[in-house]
Amino acid sequence: MCGIIGVAGASEHGAAPPLLDGLEYLTYRGYDSCGIATLANGRVERRRAAGRVANLQAVLKDAPMAGDTGIAHTRWATHGVPNETNAHPHGNAEVAIVHNGIVENFSSLRAELTDAGHEFETDTDSEAIAHLIVFHLRRGLTPEAAADAAFARLRGAFAVAAIVARAPGRIFVVRHGCPLTIGIGEHQTWVGSDALALAPFTDRIIHLDEGDRATVTAAGASVRAVDGQPVERPTVTSSIVPTAFGKGGYRHYMQKEIHEQPIVIGDALRALLDTRAMRAEAPDLPFRFADIDRLILVGCGTSFYAAGVARHWFEELAQLPVDVDISSEFQDRAPLFGPAGRSAAILISQSGETADTLAALRQLRAQRVPTVALVNMTSSTMANEADAVVAIHAGSEISVASTKAFTAQLATLACLALAAGRARGKLDSEHEARLAAELTAVPAKMADILAAQNRLQDVASDLIRAPSVLYLGRGPAASVAREGALKMKEISYIHAEAYPMGELKHGPLALIDEHVPTVGIVPSDPLFTKNASNLAEVNARNGPIILVSDDNGISELGETARHTIKVPHSDPFVAPLLYAVPLQLLAYHAAVLKGTDVDNPRNLAKTVTVS
Repeated sequence: MCGIIGVAGASEHGAAPPLLDGLEYLTYRGYDSCGIATLANGRVERRRAAGRVANLQAVLKDAPMAGDTGIAHTRWATHGVPNETNAHPHGNAEVAIVHNGIVENFSSLRAELTDAGHEFETDTDSEAIAHLIVFHLRRGLTPEAAADAAFARLRGAFAVAAIVARAPGRIFVVRHGCPLTIGIGEHQTWVGSDALALAPFTDRIIHLDEGDRATVTAAGASVRAVDGQPVERPTVTSSIVPTAFGKGGYRHYMQKEIHEQPIVIGDALRALLDTRAMRAEAPDLPFRFADIDRLILVGCGTSFYAAGVARHWFEELAQLPVDVDISSEFQDRAPLFGPAGRSAAILISQSGETADTLAALRQLRAQRVPTVALVNMTSSTMANEADAVVAIHAGSEISVASTKAFTAQLATLACLALAAGRARGKLDSEHEARLAAELTAVPAKMADILAAQNRLQDVASDLIRAPSVLYLGRGPAASVAREGALKMKEISYIHAEAYPMGELKHGPLALIDEHVPTVGIVPSDPLFTKNASNLAEVNARNGPIILVSDDNGISELGETARHTIKVPHSDPFVAPLLYAVPLQLLAYHAAVLKGTDVDNPRNLAKTVTVS
């Protein structure tokens, strides 16, 4: 959610210009205010602004900042409305802090500090951290000891970076429940929310462990474990390519990322598919598919919908029972896991930092259920804590609305399902080879969809006048419909709901009239006849139909549709990957026509690091 960037030992132009660049790179996380603090002339200077980074740039133009050490932040409001007062950094001329996460005991800390004479200016939980450091400084502690004493009082999930006027050239940081990363540059050291935030500046990364504290200077970082003892954390080389931050001639990151999908799917398949033998190569897992009775798939939002598709694959191809859980619901109940060693879990997250999914992972590990993190960021917290990690190879995804990560998750899960089917003796080599061949054809078919996207602009221009849009699909297409509806509401702000096609008569049919379009995801597969019957019910009530199908489906149902969107014919196994693409494009074009902020939709964040 919120983003942190900091630097000790900036260039001759000072810390503010690179920190401002860093804030631009952090906008992919979602935010509603931003700010910078630097150490200059024996005091802390702060500049903050509500809204976009451009507003902060205007503030800095009128009031430049000196100093070669500083911290900066993009805030996504939790406690307190999004305005300049509540924007980070918080503090005064003595101390400034930036904070990701939630301080659960901030009310008691605030009361205690108020009784001690501290005056609070904001509605945030974060401000208590700055006051705590000031409190300990005035008790006579050194800056490092004061920061550590303050950090020790915090409860909840947090990552904090602090600067103190009495400690020039130093940044004090802590990581507890939220990611925080240190980057080693040339004569400067960086602090960032994750390796992606630091990619434009350095590829030499130190990942802090849970509970770690560190003092950062231009020469590097001294790290202390949760018990206060010095500890060495390895410096690793990040594989993130800084050029991923460019739009490559596209208008938006989302548009670019949609068009990258043929390449991304090829990369994902190459990692797990032997195209000579036409079979899936299972990665190293902490369990054998043949030994388990149940597979648990856990994710949030888009990742949850990918799990919904994968359930059909694992159950059909491997005859392996699958539970699919929303991460936030999973951690708030007491799931039963059956006999020890007979269940296994795959936790799905683009970032590998999603708080609810991370909590579910920890809950599963506490019950000794083998866990696999299926993630895009292989240096993430989930990747480090799971028993095994499987990369989806989507590359950097900057737009808040996920597109290529969704299809890369599907491609990866499809390969795992093939491997599971073979391992359990339910999928013979001929059948596996045929399905593997279907997967290898997906990138070319995706490219065909992208080449013919202009037609979707006309469909989108019709949709933007609708008060609501209904998405329908059956089987795996039901989860694809949910993902399509999510994309529409995320970036165009048009209300959209998705239902399994067979549920139409159980309530959603009441929504149908001439003003509510229905997007029907209807491949010409064994379920086609049932789906055609359901769409006939929509047509009979004058509901405008947008039919997403292949040539055969459009030939049979096209006359009843207001619009048709053609998808190349494919085996039902790979249809979810293909049908996702036009739904992404439909949402994208609707958002562009409405003039919304496509890459940074209101109220949303790329990485949800608090529950």
